Amino acid sequence: MAVQEAGRCDECVHGARESHRRAVAEFVGLREEFAAGQGLPAGVAHSPGASRQWVSDELTQAARTVSDRGREADGSRLRRLRLRSLVAVWACFGVLATVQLVTAMGAGWTGARTAGLLAALAVAGALTAGAHAHRARGGILAPLAGEDNRLSTSRSVATAWVLVVCYAVLVLALQQAWSSAPADHDRLAGGLALGRGAGLLAVLALVCAVAVLVRRVVAVRVQGQRLQKVPADRPHLRDLVCDDDGRASFADVQYVLVSAAAMTYTLVRLGRGPGQLPELPWGAVLLMAVSAATYLAAKYAEGGRPVVMSVVRAREAGDLDGPIRTGDDIELRGSGFVPPGAGAPDRLARMVVRIGAVHVHVPLIPVPGGFANPTDTVLTVPVPAEVEPGQVDVQVVTAAGVESNRCLIEVTY
Repeated sequence: MAVQEAGRCDECVHGARESHRRAVAEFVGLREEFAAGQGLPAGVAHSPGASRQWVSDELTQAARTVSDRGREADGSRLRRLRLRSLVAVWACFGVLATVQLVTAMGAGWTGARTAGLLAALAVAGALTAGAHAHRARGGILAPLAGEDNRLSTSRSVATAWVLVVCYAVLVLALQQAWSSAPADHDRLAGGLALGRGAGLLAVLALVCAVAVLVRRVVAVRVQGQRLQKVPADRPHLRDLVCDDDGRASFADVQYVLVSAAAMTYTLVRLGRGPGQLPELPWGAVLLMAVSAATYLAAKYAEGGRPVVMSVVRAREAGDLDGPIRTGDDIELRGSGFVPPGAGAPDRLARMVVRIGAVHVHVPLIPVPGGFANPTDTVLTVPVPAEVEPGQVDVQVVTAAGVESNRCLIEVTY
């Protein structure tokens, strides 16, 4: 039955991915056709404004189809990701068991080795239960995902340290459980002394505090419209070392690398001295503190609101210079119009420019390989006839729902 279920899951994943792939191919073909000036109906071909709006509407509809197919494929991928994450967990347990068996050939089997395997079995079992509880959201990766549906670097690092500390304490507890000699009890109890584990506990407190503080900082800045966050379709492993746009982030990379190095040192110390908590030198603790401070400072400094610096009348070749009138195109110049993670066509189609009391959706203008409008620094929109002549405010609303500053323009007859 399990084999049949896995086979059905594979078929579901393959079908969803194939449907998404076809939708993407159709969208790309449609965009390239429109970029070449082809495919326009005769009824709108005579009017540049009407043809541009028709092309934008068609591309928006096709982009929504791609997004819907992508969500279906992502749901299937998440279910498959749960199985892969469990395979990875139990593969790590198998590697540990193999290493224990190989190293025991010369030194002999000890109670500490048994305690290490049982502790690893308990941790793997707990992770398996957690993966089953979150099976619809990717298994054990679900608690590591932030509110934007991306893997959180701070949560992942903190969770890894929690697992390392729990494993170390379980190893000591299991050794003490079957130890009968009072001297062994005293030795194992001394292994949990605060003086010996102070460095490890300091790092654990540090990474947990960073995880909580980062969540608070991001939430406050998003609510205050000082940070734009666009939800992702699904978590990716690259989220641990990349920003929301998928580009490598120095702050995230250094935090993950330093944490991985410190955890490796901790596990090595635990393997060489399983009768006590790993003693983490204060130099390593200071290194983790510097890395965490760098990561936290970068999180506080990233992002920003969209800013409209100027609004001018867009001029085509051969047009006369003049004031802004209804029916003209205006060009908004500034920055932050396309927030990180909002480069997908369906996200671009959600951008709106508020001209007075009229909301104008930013048209998608295709070019070979992408879009000429909208961009992160320039937006071009028409001034509709519903805009009353006179002084009106112009404001951008991005795909993240963040409003820019207001810029005053004069609209004449």
